[in-house]
Amino acid sequence: MKRYILFICSLLFAGLAVAQETYPVNGSHDERPRLFALTNANIVVKAGDIIRNGTLLVDGQRIAALGKSQSVPKGYVTIDLQGKFIYPSFIDAFSEYGQPKESQGGQQGSGGRRTQLFESTKKGAYGWNEAIRPETAAKARFTVDQKQSEELKKIGFGAIQSIVRDGIARGSSVVATLAEARENEVIILPEAGAHYSFSKGSAQTSYPSSLMGTIALLRQTYYDSQWYATQQKEYNMSLEAFGKLQSLPQFFEVDDVLDIFRADQIAKEFGKSYIIKTGGDAYQRLADIKATNASLIVPLDFPKAYDVEDPADARNVTLAQLKHWEMAPANPAMLEKSGIRFAISPIGLDNLRDFWINLRLALDHGLSQEYALRALTEIPAEMLGLSDKLGTLEKGKLANFIIASDTLFKEGTVIYENWVQGKKFVVTRSSAKDITGEYVANIPGIGPARLFIDEGKGKLTAHLTTGGDTTETKVTATRTGDLLSFSFNPKGQQGSTRISGYIADDDPLTLKGEVVEPDGRSSSWMAAYTDSYTAKTSGSQRKKESVGKGEVIYPFVAYGNAALPQAETVLIKNATVWTNEGEGTLQHTDVLLADGKIKAVGQNLSAAGAKVIDGTGKHVTPGIIDEHSHIAISRGVNEGSHSVTAEVRIGDVINSEDINIYRQLAGGVTTSHLLHGSANSIGGQSQLIKLRWGQNPEGLKFGGNDGFIKFALGENVKQSNWGITGTRFPQTRMGVEQVFYDAFTRAKEYKARVVADDPTLRRDLTLETLVEILDKKRFITCHSYVQSEINMLMHVGDSMGFKVNTFTHILEGYKVADEMAGRQIAGASFADWWAYKMEVQEAIPYNAYLMHKRNVLTAINSDDAEMARRLNQEAAKAVKYGGVSEEEALKMVTLNVAEILHIDDRVGSLAPGKDADVVIWSDMPLSIYAKAEKTFVDGVKYWDIDEDAAKQQALKAEKGRLIRKSLQAKSKGSVTQRTVAQPNMEYHCDTIGEIGEFEEYMD
Repeated sequence: MKRYILFICSLLFAGLAVAQETYPVNGSHDERPRLFALTNANIVVKAGDIIRNGTLLVDGQRIAALGKSQSVPKGYVTIDLQGKFIYPSFIDAFSEYGQPKESQGGQQGSGGRRTQLFESTKKGAYGWNEAIRPETAAKARFTVDQKQSEELKKIGFGAIQSIVRDGIARGSSVVATLAEARENEVIILPEAGAHYSFSKGSAQTSYPSSLMGTIALLRQTYYDSQWYATQQKEYNMSLEAFGKLQSLPQFFEVDDVLDIFRADQIAKEFGKSYIIKTGGDAYQRLADIKATNASLIVPLDFPKAYDVEDPADARNVTLAQLKHWEMAPANPAMLEKSGIRFAISPIGLDNLRDFWINLRLALDHGLSQEYALRALTEIPAEMLGLSDKLGTLEKGKLANFIIASDTLFKEGTVIYENWVQGKKFVVTRSSAKDITGEYVANIPGIGPARLFIDEGKGKLTAHLTTGGDTTETKVTATRTGDLLSFSFNPKGQQGSTRISGYIADDDPLTLKGEVVEPDGRSSSWMAAYTDSYTAKTSGSQRKKESVGKGEVIYPFVAYGNAALPQAETVLIKNATVWTNEGEGTLQHTDVLLADGKIKAVGQNLSAAGAKVIDGTGKHVTPGIIDEHSHIAISRGVNEGSHSVTAEVRIGDVINSEDINIYRQLAGGVTTSHLLHGSANSIGGQSQLIKLRWGQNPEGLKFGGNDGFIKFALGENVKQSNWGITGTRFPQTRMGVEQVFYDAFTRAKEYKARVVADDPTLRRDLTLETLVEILDKKRFITCHSYVQSEINMLMHVGDSMGFKVNTFTHILEGYKVADEMAGRQIAGASFADWWAYKMEVQEAIPYNAYLMHKRNVLTAINSDDAEMARRLNQEAAKAVKYGGVSEEEALKMVTLNVAEILHIDDRVGSLAPGKDADVVIWSDMPLSIYAKAEKTFVDGVKYWDIDEDAAKQQALKAEKGRLIRKSLQAKSKGSVTQRTVAQPNMEYHCDTIGEIGEFEEYMD
């Protein structure tokens, strides 16, 4: 009895036990030692290391000793755990705990369309862009949040890395424990890491308005930081802070699997090693992620099942969404099996009480218990550089540990206590009450209801009835100690009702908590015990959730492949071959593809082991090349915030998951020139890709080709159709001319300093790109329509020492053809688009023919995702409008484009040694009846019309299976979500923002 009283007293004074050396005390000092001996425990020191029947000594905040035969010194309060288990408390390596909520309004990627702000309005000696805020210190904002800390401790966490999730460069984080004490006492690492993201957050500055602008800004900031360390021209608090942060662990938050690779590219460019917080979809590109050697932080916010009872909703949901719902719980297991190092975080959960539900789901899907423990303890401690204080139970480390009824991940195990810095927090009373019974409740959105709960055989089950209806509604129920979670799908409603609660009173037994209705509204909830209840016996135990039939496809969208197709030796026999070479079109000819190249073109060819395709009646051409495309781009085609954005790169934001790649392969396209939009005079750097369906973004890049850049003229550049009174220069066509003169004047000055090896020169990625143009290392593709502007830019080029390579969709090219030919400037044109806006009122369908006739290297471009699927037919219009020969017309979408893009040594014709980019057509390729039956890229068959038919059937079957599985999940009481249509994002030249705020096509 005396020992029990001593123990209770020690708890009463626990809040006074931690010394606060610098704080005055109003009254008598009463600092008492907190000495505890936890005996007869199974102590899990770390994953795979357990001390049976051991003793753990706690002295104040730290572990004093532990061992199997550990003696208990005099003065320690002994607590007999009677075989219970002790584990290290969890560590959340990515949390917003303790941080004030930031306004995330910003401009939402408007890029200046609604409000234009070119410099930060933040007072002080900070940098120019509000999204770069490395001076932000989470420690300065951090406050202890008792309510949230209790929620985290209830699920096993004892320490967190607290982050300000706002901006691109977000400043430093802080590591703190979840102890209930002053901030001074709980902070254990005031500057834990430097943090970055691809989100500008609440920044009001217009730039960046796109993902590629975000990457360019971060890239320039790294270079500016290097320059700042050696200069004496200015004081900049932001750059100073950015430089200081480089010695800390580096963390990068992304929410998309492709963003992992984008972050990794930045890391490699600047010699960094990012710890990447992912979006839970890393399993979709495991081999590529493994190759980055990056460590990950993995959330457990698995998607909910889709409510697809309505056939219209079933049509709205995509295959990718359904597959991700099925496979996301296997993400941790797949990462573990691939040998990718990761920590687990509860970040992103709508309700922290779902953490254990989802963790057990991940275990059911193959995550090992040993790695789960490591991912919650040792690995986050290592990431934060705190292995000497946290992550395992060892002498001298902080006394952060969990006391559980059994092995931690066993079904039915109860967490009783969570000790943080030596202070006990009670999660579940050791005398936890069985809550089996019938309850009455009034559930918002449902009304009066009776809730039936059964805890028989250690498994919580429940159902409810509403009003006078005796029909049972199945309820998914879980219990972790005194914490309860219920979810069900109300009859006649779409979506799920979710209830989180706790045992509020034992006598009478009362449950309280919060209910969230399907529409997101939340309110309080209570249920009161009314009667005993005996569940019907089913004779079955809970079965582990199975992984299901899901498999990763590449890309992770409809028509993806379970394995990437490989190159084969292919012999096409007896076809009509359009060579685009001197021999012209050959009848009854063979084409041999081997090792990714065209091996031979001729008659009676043979090759051992080759796959033979009968080409009788077929036509074989080089792959079509689209000179002007905006497909396969992620989160913004324009960086429309500034007039000159030569620093941004389409190559940074390739979207390998775009279905338009597959669709255009079906139209015989093998190469696409991805261009920046036309929102500014000097836009971003272009990217040439091959349509290698299923490859990652880097795998799509053409490789070894000259660089290009997008310029623009006309209405879009001067913002005449933006619907606002803009402040961005230029606002007139005269101003556009001045932008070019000013930019290249500065570029020449910059180049002179580079040549002079000026040690004070700040590396400027914008001017560096313009110098590449002056040095003929990068080439201009210019968006153009009107004769006067085209003449203007040619004259600017003459005077400033650069040349336009191509005027793209130049619909008044027929007016300036001689001037273009004299300067060897190419022209790409729409075949017959005209009169769709003022700039093109004088366009004519004979444009391509007239330019071709005046010796301008001429191409037909798409500038449209749908039109690119039939560029062969667009080329045929040059035969109709002007009588261009069929062979010359085909060249306008093949060889001529290759010459324009400086890649005719590799593609554009069927000559031995060139890349095996080949299309087999069912008919003469310019015919409206011609179908691309097979499309090869580098000798790999990425499109096959017969295989596509089979894919369509398989797609229907797979989607049907997943819809049935969703319906089954709903019928079993799983939480569901409403379907929201997600149409594929298709960009145009004038699309502004990351998600396309202005979709009217004016180009």
